Amino acid sequence: MTARLRSVLFAPATRPDVMRKLPCSGPDGVVIDLEDAVPPDAKSEARANGREVGPELTALADGPEVYVRVNAVTTDWFGSDISEGLFDGLAGVVVPKLEKAAHVDRVLGALIRAGRSELAICAGIETAAGVLGAAEVLSSGVALAYFGAEDFVTDMGGVRRADNIEVLHARSHVALTARVAGVPVMDMVVTDFGDDDRFRREAAEARAMGYAGKLCIHPAQVALANEAFVPTVEEIERARRIVAAYDEASAGGHAAIAVDGQMVDEPLARQARALIDGAQR
Repeated sequence: MTARLRSVLFAPATRPDVMRKLPCSGPDGVVIDLEDAVPPDAKSEARANGREVGPELTALADGPEVYVRVNAVTTDWFGSDISEGLFDGLAGVVVPKLEKAAHVDRVLGALIRAGRSELAICAGIETAAGVLGAAEVLSSGVALAYFGAEDFVTDMGGVRRADNIEVLHARSHVALTARVAGVPVMDMVVTDFGDDDRFRREAAEARAMGYAGKLCIHPAQVALANEAFVPTVEEIERARRIVAAYDEASAGGHAAIAVDGQMVDEPLARQARALIDGAQR
């Protein structure tokens, strides 16, 4: 499983034609969605579609990692999603609205009973209780996670805003707890898939917060995410100048220097080394 997914593209399992096109835009990961994108009376059909199309995606050479998003553990559909909606070659299972360690335990138990214990769990943190319990969830055996703003705001009884001020605390808290738990975390969707400027702005904010990538609901968003979550050439070159100058200064007994008009000490030098290391990976 990839340690960092820059772009993760979703498709409803009710649309085999859309699922087959998932890899075309070059996402790092793709998700066959059995949850929000599937109405209650189409859950069984969706599972069958996933079992039919999913193996085509996992068989692609150098294709994206393939995941299935199941319904929440508190729903009547969860058990059938695990027992009937998964297939060989999957990288993992995406589980929405996880709120506590007991929820993760239920997922692990269901995967073991289904003979799928090898699958990674991607935890959806997207309710008020989930945000408050994020540290517990993310330290309970999940491999990666995402923050879901739309469900979170709905749960809060709030209103979505273009400036995202209503999710600032929750979004930051999830990034912080994910970092402490050592779990890569992906940022919320941009529902207006025609607004490239908003996607770029949110992706830049997310990267600055420590998010590893961004969820995508349209193929046009994939390239924007892939570009946003890698260092630019200018950033890499500046980081190399900082590291070279700092190492030279440290060898001469100096702990703080100026590079390009900015003070550089050990924390900033570590940032520069981390950026170079990330670019190499």
